[in-house]
Amino acid sequence: MHQARWVPGTMERRAYALALYTGQRKSDLVLMTRAHRKDGSIRVKQGKGDEELWIAEHRELTAELATGEHMSLLTTSQGKAFDAVYFGAWFADAIEKAGLPDDCVLHGLRKTAARKLAEAGCTEKQIQAVTGHVTSRMVAHYTKGADQRRLAKAAILKLENSK
Repeated sequence: MHQARWVPGTMERRAYALALYTGQRKSDLVLMTRAHRKDGSIRVKQGKGDEELWIAEHRELTAELATGEHMSLLTTSQGKAFDAVYFGAWFADAIEKAGLPDDCVLHGLRKTAARKLAEAGCTEKQIQAVTGHVTSRMVAHYTKGADQRRLAKAAILKLENSK
């Protein structure tokens, strides 16, 4: 798993955890602050589509967010909040330095979040509640492989149990 490339408590690991466990776009990730966290959830006001979401924090995300004092959840090495363009370039550089494959990109973590939710058995509506997609079209695209695998496994299990 890619998270093993970054030590817990590093900004790279925090960025990875925020992207993976919220399924948000980089433009929304950089706007997250400590004020957006409440009762085990994080509030996201999406820039695209203007959706407001409350996403329950995964325990690994909560652990990553336990450190740090800056109001912004993602900060540069100078302690300032990222803007979306710089954040994207910074994370691409972190991916390269970690020796991850070329197809490993920040937006890919949004797709990975949806896929992991599908693999866990979540419905399209549940996945939409996390990612903020208004329609199920993109969720279906993101989760196609996970759904196929899960359905095929269920089909073979039924076949094995048939008379």
